[in-house]
Amino acid sequence: MIRKGRAFKFGDDVSTDAIAPGRYFHLRSNLPELAKHVLEDADPQFASQVRPGDFVVAGRNFGLGSSREHAPTIIKLAGVSAVLAESFARIFFRNAINVGLPAVICDTGSIQAGDELELDLEAGELVNVTRGERQRVTPLPPVMLAILEDGGLLEHIKKHGGLKLEV
Repeated sequence: MIRKGRAFKFGDDVSTDAIAPGRYFHLRSNLPELAKHVLEDADPQFASQVRPGDFVVAGRNFGLGSSREHAPTIIKLAGVSAVLAESFARIFFRNAINVGLPAVICDTGSIQAGDELELDLEAGELVNVTRGERQRVTPLPPVMLAILEDGGLLEHIKKHGGLKLEV
């Protein structure tokens, strides 16, 4: 599972309210429309500039706040291939995996906005192509990699007739 794209850099404590602004609450039943406003409060240009494969890169505690399941969903719908952060709010992390959006813990300090990145989830390696830097990332357990490979928890359950824990 190799993913390539540009980095969009955010700071610490990006909340689910910043990811999916509450003023668009009425769009919860129209997620593609809600995705047009993803991360709008953190970066008003993000939704119009992100391209398929790009990365959200953040500091500590990404996704804190309410357990809005649609927050990772609209990040994925916007075309983001993975979220890289120094740490995640627990509920956001699980929701991201469940919807098929990789949430990867790593050192993001040297990554700058616009850097070209390459992430190999199986090898647990992140390459900053722009800066010629390579780093190990916290590996995801095999069951999470399987869920991501299948496109999320629901698709994984459909494919295997239940949760397949041994991989």
